[in-house]
Parts: sequence; structure tokens; C-alpha cells
Amino acid sequence: MHHIRFRDPSGTVRQGTLDDDTVAFGGQQYDRDAVDVLPPCEPTKIVCVGRNYADHAAERDADVPDRPLLFLKPPNAVAAPESTVTLPAGKERIDWEAEFAVVIDEQCRHVAEADALDVVRGYTCLNDLSNRDDQDREQNWVRGKAFDNAAPLGPVVATPDEVPDDAAIELRVNGETKQAATIDQFYFSVSALIAEITEYMTLEPGDVISTGTPAGVGALADGDHVEVEIEGIGTLEHDVEIPDAG
Repeated sequence: MHHIRFRDPSGTVRQGTLDDDTVAFGGQQYDRDAVDVLPPCEPTKIVCVGRNYADHAAERDADVPDRPLLFLKPPNAVAAPESTVTLPAGKERIDWEAEFAVVIDEQCRHVAEADALDVVRGYTCLNDLSNRDDQDREQNWVRGKAFDNAAPLGPVVATPDEVPDDAAIELRVNGETKQAATIDQFYFSVSALIAEITEYMTLEPGDVISTGTPAGVGALADGDHVEVEIEGIGTLEHDVEIPDAG
């Protein structure tokens, strides 16, 4: 099943389901084009994983870490699917990063790896937009990763049964494929990530774990159209606007 969060024609925010291009809630059905699709959850935090694909670590001239490399994106980073994402002005390089994202279903802490999938609501698509100018200058990556609109998210949360273990992930910019991989190439599995993260912090319902990006990252330009497609989930689309530096 695909769960979708949307604003109906009256302006009310709903949680419904998406079947092909039909959105359903409470006995009502809407054409997808007739509603505003919202981010599929409202995370208190996004816990991101760095260098979880060996090929991406190599293209960044870095090693795969011996334990998950974690950093945070706050709620202000979330951007809606099908939106125009405004990026920071005056930067030399802001990269795309297609990522498979895990949505948490319940408040949890100290989750054993064997039980980790029990706390998963489902999966969605995320673009971990990365300001390399500042990321490469700082250790905590606040400027590099936590700026407004740095995490386009959606369009749905797919239940785990919808997503194969080797689901394909692909990113396209203006129709041209830039990244292509499968999620079974993770260095650290979803279960291992949940166990590690909850050793240190409580995860809340709707929180997101973004599991890392494959090779093929590159710089965005003003006016670009980005698609992140993951098998079993669907396609996250957004446009890019980069203002002139003031």
C-alpha cells in the first residue's frame, strides 16, 4: 500500500492512500492532479547516513567508515514533492543525492537489530541536497546539510511489502540518468542502522532515516528538474531555483 499526505480541494490536510493516480480518503476519491501532495510524514528529525555505498565513498575520495557516519537534518529541511526548491545563493556547488528513506512508525529506543524492522512504517524517497562549499569546510555539516529545503521528501510512504530487498534507485536530472544502484549495495543494512541510531537517541513516529547515496552525485543548476525513483515506492520530483547572490 502507498500512503499519501495531501491537501484536499477544501484546503484540509488528509492522510490517504494512492492507487495509480487516484487518491482516496474517507470514502472520497480525488485525481492526484486535483490535490496538493505534501511530504508524507512530519519528522522531528532526519537522521542521515554518510558513505553507505562504497562507490560513493570512493568518488568523495573517502573510506567507508567502520561504523555508520551519522548527521542530522532538522524539520526546516523538509521540502514537498512537486515543489520548486530554493537553494542557497552564491555557492559553487550544491549536489543532488538520491536516497532510500526509512519512516519510523513508533517511539523507540534501544531497538535490537533483530527487531528493527518492527518499528518501520515504510519507505519513501529523499534527495539529500548537499552544499559542498560549506560541507567541506566544517565538521558538523550544519551549513552543508541542514539549510532550508535540503531534504525534498516523498511522494508516498510505501509499506515494506511493496519494496523488494534489491530495489533499484535512480536519479535523473532533466531526464538524464545520473545515479543508478540497488539498495542491497548498502554497507550498513536498515536494521543495523536502526539499532545503531536508537542506541544513542529516541526516534519518534514520522522520523526519517536516510540511508546514504550511491555514486554519481553532481552539481545542480538553476532551473533543473530532478526525479528520484525507487522501485516499489514511486518517483519524487522537484524543480530547483538558485537565486542570484546578493
